[in-house]
Amino acid sequence: MSRMFGTDGVRGIANDELTPLLAMQLGQAGAYVLTKENKHKPTIMVGCDTRISGDMLAHALMAGICSVGANAIYVGVIPTPAVAYLTRKYKVEAGVVISASHNSMEFNGIKFFDGNGYKLPDALEDEIEALIQNGMRGVEFPTGSAVGKVKVRKDAREEYINHAVQTVPVDLTGLKIVVDCAEGASHYTSVEALRQLGANVVPIHNMPDGTNINANCGSTHMEELQARVVYEKANVGLAFDGDADRLLAVDELGNVIDGDQIMAIVGAHMRNMGKLKQNTLVVTIMSNLGMFLFGDKEKIHLEKTKVGDRYVLERMREIGASLGGEQSGHIIFLDENTTGDGLLSALHLLEVVRVTGKPLSELAKIMTVMPQALVNAKVPNHRKNHYMEYPEIAQAIAELEEEFAGEGRVLIRPSGTEPKVRVMIEGKDKEKIDMEARKLAELIQNLMF
Repeated sequence: MSRMFGTDGVRGIANDELTPLLAMQLGQAGAYVLTKENKHKPTIMVGCDTRISGDMLAHALMAGICSVGANAIYVGVIPTPAVAYLTRKYKVEAGVVISASHNSMEFNGIKFFDGNGYKLPDALEDEIEALIQNGMRGVEFPTGSAVGKVKVRKDAREEYINHAVQTVPVDLTGLKIVVDCAEGASHYTSVEALRQLGANVVPIHNMPDGTNINANCGSTHMEELQARVVYEKANVGLAFDGDADRLLAVDELGNVIDGDQIMAIVGAHMRNMGKLKQNTLVVTIMSNLGMFLFGDKEKIHLEKTKVGDRYVLERMREIGASLGGEQSGHIIFLDENTTGDGLLSALHLLEVVRVTGKPLSELAKIMTVMPQALVNAKVPNHRKNHYMEYPEIAQAIAELEEEFAGEGRVLIRPSGTEPKVRVMIEGKDKEKIDMEARKLAELIQNLMF
């Protein structure tokens, strides 16, 4: 049986793989595991993104929480980083987000934060999973006044906005910014925060209806934002994903600025201001080769981890780093929040634009992006970790690694959140790496289905 938890919580098609029953069980087991050391009645905060299935799963989860004697605070639609921040601020025992991040609307997910706002280590997730599989054996279900209750708070998103604008109080007066909210959790918070700081905001995809989250918009579909920035003659474009824990940007010329470039721009500025702890950026093995060349040129140390913002965070905590993240736009400012935070990332990037007086296109020149091809092979979810067991696939990968040795990189990995194997090749010839990545992805897909 495959592990229930992936790199970002439990995820699947809502009401099929991720059912209300499973959500209730996760509420029961999660509440028990995360609060069993408490002598008082514990409280768990719950928020969600804009998916139509969010209310269904959130209420099932909260029923599970209450059934083991814990209370729940429901904060409704709110970015994932807001739940991480408010879990700490409210001093509750844990936080839960109902979201499938950048995935399409039929998916949903459940991810936990501990009382300090950190995603759970594998050991705690395994304990929650084991409890569900064992039928909650040993867990007491209280009755009468010992049953938990749900409290609804409507001020949570304003508290998160206040935290962001007070943390990075940059004056954005005179900047025109197009903001793609992905029809997701940032549809209010990002627009309101930028307006409070004085920006002229042009919001797009900020009218979620429960079914349009991430639909040809947001950080996974940048084309419309690129065109709109040029049309509006805007200074910057910002793209969030469904739960607003990641950010990508667009410069005034319509070029995409990815997570690596954002970290390079902000990281160099923090270094210049004496705020880059350990003179280190924590990145993943998927970071562009140009990121490592940037580190050499700027004499900033780059620490590499496995793919997944949880692994970036773990390494940041281990070495005392203040900035880390992924090419996909998960960027962690550990002095300010405990998870990827799209709004904080946006404000820090805009701060560099404002302080330097340089357009984003010029700032982006600090890092040269090497040509990179990334192609996804769709495979059965339960087989995605076993691709190297196919001799034809293993041989094809070995041949590519030999061909690109010294001239680029070949990186193959299963997705932590989707039924896919990701094929990434870097090299000097864009047409060649595109062709080879497509060929390998097709081979993987054809053999594994």
